[in-house]
Amino acid sequence: MELTKHGHACVTLSDGDRSVVIDPGAFTDPAAFAGAGAVLITHEHPDHFEPERLRAALDADPALEVWTTGSVAARLEGLGGRVHVVGHGDAVTVAGFEVHVHGELHAEIHPDIPRVANIGFLVDGRVFHPGDALTVPDEPVATLLLPLHAPWSRTADVIDYVRAVHADQAFAVHDGLLNDTGLGIVGGLLGERGPGTPTPFSRLAPGDTAEL
Repeated sequence: MELTKHGHACVTLSDGDRSVVIDPGAFTDPAAFAGAGAVLITHEHPDHFEPERLRAALDADPALEVWTTGSVAARLEGLGGRVHVVGHGDAVTVAGFEVHVHGELHAEIHPDIPRVANIGFLVDGRVFHPGDALTVPDEPVATLLLPLHAPWSRTADVIDYVRAVHADQAFAVHDGLLNDTGLGIVGGLLGERGPGTPTPFSRLAPGDTAEL
């Protein structure tokens, strides 16, 4: 399987003629949709879901379908059976990949801000994208896509999350709000300058790929 990092929280997973794109939001080049057989959306926030871009991609490819939360699906009315609502505990086949759904709610930003639905996707039992939550799946994870920085996160919690998931490796996502200085500091704390985790951590720049 090949992992391609796009802007911020978006990645594409490809294996032969199978390809799925996860969270192509407002910080992502629309080219991320190219060649995708399906789209997975973790939640409704614009850095993960941009409805007009997604509709344009669906118009351009009549075979493209979406798996997501009920709140996202409600904003994609008129697309009929091309939009599928899934939730915690579901197992579905998406563009030839086996996808298990984990999690229910977005991480808390502030007690006064209502929490929206958020689901994570474990693809082919290998790659887990948690969206905007620190969900620990109840099954093994080979590659964790780690939300590196967000208005709702502390680096201490991110380190503990890596320890809890105990994946074979982790790649940064949700890093579009950090400049180079911030990326260096947070990355160092997840690496040799930090307290230590069992999981090797690295970051791909937008457009970079990794073989999994």
